[in-house]
Amino acid sequence: MSIGESLAEARRQAGLSISQVSQRTRVREVIIRGIERDDYSACGGDFYARGHIRSIARAVGADPEPLIREYDATIRSEQQVTVADLFRPATPIKVRELPRRPWTAALGLALVVVIGIAAYQIISSTHHAPTANPAAAIGTGSATHHRARHATRNPSLKPATAVEPYAHEVVIRLTAIEDCWVEFTTPGGVHLSQSYVVAGTSKTWTFGYPVDMRLGNPSGISLAVDGRNPLSPGTANPITLSLGLNGNISS
Repeated sequence: MSIGESLAEARRQAGLSISQVSQRTRVREVIIRGIERDDYSACGGDFYARGHIRSIARAVGADPEPLIREYDATIRSEQQVTVADLFRPATPIKVRELPRRPWTAALGLALVVVIGIAAYQIISSTHHAPTANPAAAIGTGSATHHRARHATRNPSLKPATAVEPYAHEVVIRLTAIEDCWVEFTTPGGVHLSQSYVVAGTSKTWTFGYPVDMRLGNPSGISLAVDGRNPLSPGTANPITLSLGLNGNISS
C-alpha cells in the first residue's frame, strides 16, 4: 500500500473528511487530495511534503515515521528545495542605474555648506548663553555629582528618571523534541516564512512587528516567546499563535 493509500485508509477509519483533516492540520484540501493520490506536486518540494505527511498522519491516527521513511526511499528527489530557493526569483533582477547629472554634485555641496553654517551658529549660541542663576547652576551640578557618586557606590539604586525599556521586538525560541514545521505570516495573512525543525535542534526568530505563528506539532516542542511559554499543557493539534509587541500573546 502506498503512502497516499495508507493515509486515505487511516482517514476513512477515523471517520474524518478531507475538509476536517484540513482544519486540523492547516494543510489545504487540494494538497491533501493530491497526497492521497501520491501526487506531491502541490506541496512545493520535499521539505514541505514531509511536513504535510507527518501532520496528516498524526491527524488521522497513523504512525508518520514509516511513511516518512518510505517517502525518503522512493519519492524524495535528489535535490531538496529550501526556503531560500522558494524566495529566489526565476530570473536575475537587473538594477538599472540612473544617469548621473552634473547639477547633483553642486546641490550636494550647497547642502553641506548650509548644514555647516547652521551647526556653527548653534554651537556658538550654546557657548555664549549666559547663566540666569550661577549659584543655582553650581548647586545643581554639585547635587548631580553627589547622586552620581552615591549611585556608583550602590549600583542597585536607579535614578528617579530611569524608565523601563520598551519591548519593540518579538523574540521566539523553539527547541524540537520531535520534528515540527513552523509557518509565520503577518496578522493580515501575508506569508513570511516556513521552516521544518528537526528533532534535537533549536531555532530562534526575532521580529520587529506582530506576527502569527502556526505550529504543526505543538506537543513535540519547547517554546519560549519573550521568555514565556505561551502553549497550554496538553496542546496536541496544530495551533496558530498571535504574537504582538510588549509581550501580547493570543491563540
